[in-house]
Amino acid sequence: MTETILVTGSTGFIGARVLKRLEGEDVRVRVFLRPESTGGEPLESVEAVRGRFDDPEALRQAVAGVDRIVHLAGVTKAADEAAFDAGNVEPMRNLLAAVREHNPGLKRFVLVSSLAAAGPAREGTQGVRESDESRPVSAYGRSKLRAERLCMEVAESVPVTIVRPPAVYGPGDRDVLQVFQMLARGLLVSAGRSGRQRFSMIYVDDLVQGIMVAARSEHASGQTYYLTSAQSWSWDDVIAAARPALGFGRLRRISLPKPLVYLIGAAGGLVGALTGKPPLINRDKANELTQDYWVCSPDKAACELGFTAGTTLDEGIAKTVEWYREKGWL
Repeated sequence: MTETILVTGSTGFIGARVLKRLEGEDVRVRVFLRPESTGGEPLESVEAVRGRFDDPEALRQAVAGVDRIVHLAGVTKAADEAAFDAGNVEPMRNLLAAVREHNPGLKRFVLVSSLAAAGPAREGTQGVRESDESRPVSAYGRSKLRAERLCMEVAESVPVTIVRPPAVYGPGDRDVLQVFQMLARGLLVSAGRSGRQRFSMIYVDDLVQGIMVAARSEHASGQTYYLTSAQSWSWDDVIAAARPALGFGRLRRISLPKPLVYLIGAAGGLVGALTGKPPLINRDKANELTQDYWVCSPDKAACELGFTAGTTLDEGIAKTVEWYREKGWL
């Protein structure tokens, strides 16, 4: 075996697909798991290190001797800004410190961030580019941006690469599943001006391919890349692609006006504050949902990495729906 790759967040939607890809490669794989983690146990050929990101000894065991790190672990839902930092920023700080101390010869550290760190685009065709100023509109996005900045602060001593995917869909995803479940019932509820909204998306296996290309490219060190579809999509595009796979006929569309979405978000945030649990929707999430253009440009990744997302929207949705049905999710 030629090298060892550490994957954090391997029990998550994207992490599980990263392990599936690496299973077919001539590499050693190590994963970093929480002590209580029971789901997604790694294969027999995968070495598991258990611990938390505030445990220096566990981090030493995780990073020592590996050639590349793919950092996917983090939180997408949290009660407040401090909780997002606890899940996305502090683990990054501690992981980078462990790398600098125990693995100075690391070949690449890939942080899988998010388009949320940059914020929405001003228009829906070209979208945001890596050179644009970041303007996150949520606590989640701000925490991801802070994690990115920690990476760039050590870029002279640690060969870091940041990748920012937009919405990711595919087998195993539970977020976009909710959209497909609605469509299967002949209903689509969206927030804001659905007729105007455009968004980038990427099929999960295309994203995994892009992550590994970024992890191995000699030119990617110190760089940030959007890994995304070649074009942006509208709700009409998603409906047209999903109709043959889901088999729905007439569709009832409901667009919730922004004031109502913000009201629902405020109520959800209040419930979250009272219960101490991350709400399904709060004002931050409402702010994300009502943006017109969650669009990013694929150009830099195509030019510098030679990466293009090859799965069409029709193909990706058909594969995803088939997987959902096999698992009984639809």
